[in-house]
Amino acid sequence: MTREEKAQVIEDLTGTLTESSVIYLADISGLDATLTSNLRRACFKANVKLAVVKNTLLEKAMEKSDKEFGELPEVLKGNTSLMLSETGNAPAKVIKEFRKKSKKPILKGAFVEQAIYIGDDQLDSLVNIKSREELIGDIIGLLQSPAKNVISALKSGGNKLSGILETLSEKE
Repeated sequence: MTREEKAQVIEDLTGTLTESSVIYLADISGLDATLTSNLRRACFKANVKLAVVKNTLLEKAMEKSDKEFGELPEVLKGNTSLMLSETGNAPAKVIKEFRKKSKKPILKGAFVEQAIYIGDDQLDSLVNIKSREELIGDIIGLLQSPAKNVISALKSGGNKLSGILETLSEKE
């Protein structure tokens, strides 16, 4: 690869890292062609972009990016695959589901909405991250709850009031 080609790859990776808010680094070495193809299919179905990258080029792209990746450049050893997604837990779910059939991929680290996760032991906590849409739904549910209580109290109070008035009118 010539210097110009490397510079172009670094530039492309820098743009990709800048645009993405969910970045996973995984090791998929040792997977045969069939398993690699199955992993790529699973990533495609989950709307996760999977790319194998050179560690040195990725590290330079991380340095050029405006984001703070903390300890992530330190895990760039051996084979590294980049998993990009719009949803914070989608790549973790793909990895966890794929691991039911294979020992790989192994999570090296992740950058999710400015939070940094290092190591394969973080996979379970990444799977449990809620997406933006799920959080908005939870907040809306919490905000609607008091209003629903007030409305149901008013409805039941109206029934009680009409029952009392009916009873009083029958007595007279």
